[in-house]
Formats: sequence, structure tokens, C-alpha cells
Amino acid sequence: MTVYFIGAGPGAPDLITVRGAHVLGECQTCLYAGSLVPAELLDLCPAEAELVDTARMPLPDIIDVIVAAHARGHDVARLHSGDLAIYSALSEQQRELTARGIDHQIVPGVPAFAAAAAALDTELTVPGVGQSLLITRVSTLSTDMPPGEDLATLAATGVTLALHLAAHRAEEIVAALTPHYGSDCPTATVAFASRANEQIVRCPLHRLPETLDAADIRKTAVIFVGRVLDPSRSEATDSYLYSHARMTKLRNDRGSSS
Repeated sequence: MTVYFIGAGPGAPDLITVRGAHVLGECQTCLYAGSLVPAELLDLCPAEAELVDTARMPLPDIIDVIVAAHARGHDVARLHSGDLAIYSALSEQQRELTARGIDHQIVPGVPAFAAAAAALDTELTVPGVGQSLLITRVSTLSTDMPPGEDLATLAATGVTLALHLAAHRAEEIVAALTPHYGSDCPTATVAFASRANEQIVRCPLHRLPETLDAADIRKTAVIFVGRVLDPSRSEATDSYLYSHARMTKLRNDRGSSS
């Protein structure tokens, strides 16, 4: 018996991976976050599968369901939104399962920031402009940021930011980022990426609070901040990957090795 932590993707049902869909179709028990995971994905479960919505369940109750399924010899699909690598509350579940000797595996999913970038029709690492992406969030009552990971400290890097779970703190974001990015730095916010109710708003950094407020964007959003979002990108250059220089070098290298 194995518990499969499956990344369901950012929202659109068809953005689950092929592996995730296959595993979901083989598990006799499925625990899913009903507030975030599209209901259509449950159609992939076996007809006789036990389906458990964990949206309002504390961790001990979730573990109890998994332990009971384990006792019955069931494989379990633990369906999370996005990808398990970030902001998934995976580690606490892993600790509980490991303590009980229950095997578990991770099936990766499409992360929200990737779906948001696709919605913006943009690459987040543009040669000559930016080659780094820093994924972070802001402190909340439920989860504080560790020392050294406050937004102002991270902003000193100046790299492109992808801010999760932060749309309700827009004024704080502006205050922390403006000294490092400038008030005119481009921002782009994608709420409910890949879903039918997807929203996209763009504005300079200093207008972020009023822009999000006007669009009524409070949660389930990714806020990007950085010069790569400027569609003109006058300093952008073509990548070396597909350049004539690289192709010539590859041909010369093949010739010298023959």
C-alpha cells in the first residue's frame, strides 16, 4: 500500500500530468482539497473509490483516514493543487506517515507560477534582462517568514519575483520592493490561472494596491514583479542556444572529433 501525493495542477482539469491521471485512476481511496482541486478530476478515480474532501479537516483526521485505508490495503491518492514542491503542507504529512511506516511517493504537477506565466504569454528568464526567478510569499498569521526571508531582504537581489499568497498585502509589497525595483517596475498579477475565471492585471509597482482592489483580487493569485515583464525589453538579447555561433561551434566540434 502506498500514498501518492499528486500535484493536480493549477486549476484546469486537463493540466494534471499523464502520470498523475494514471495513478489517480488506480487508487481505491482519494483525499482531495475540495476548495482548490477541480471536481472534474474526481471522475478519474475508480467508480468504487472512497472520496474524502479534506478542505475543513485537521491534519490528525486526514492521517486517520489514510491509516484506515492502509489497514484495508488501499493505495491512496492525496490530491493537492499545483505542485507539491511549494506551499503544499506536504512535509507535515510525510512526517506522520513515516512515523507510522506508511510508504509514500510524490507525483509532480504543474505549479501555479508556470500556469500564470503561460497566461501572460511570457518567458520569465529573458537573456540580457533576467535569468533568475525568486518564488516567495509574505508573512501571515498562519505562517510567518523565517529570519532573513522577509520581502525587503529578498528584494535586495533585484531578481524577478513570483509572489504567492500575497494579493491581500499589496501595500506591504509596494513598500518593501520600491527601494529596490523602483516605483515604475512592471508587475503582472494572474488570479485563478488556467481556470474559467482567470484574471490578468498589469500595472507599475506603485499602482499595485489600487489595481488589485479594482479587480477584487484577494487570493489565489501569483504576482510577478520584474523588468522581464516589460514587453519592449530593449536590452533583451537572443539566447546563445539557437544562435548561429553555437550551431557553427557544434559543426566544428563534430568535424574535429571525426
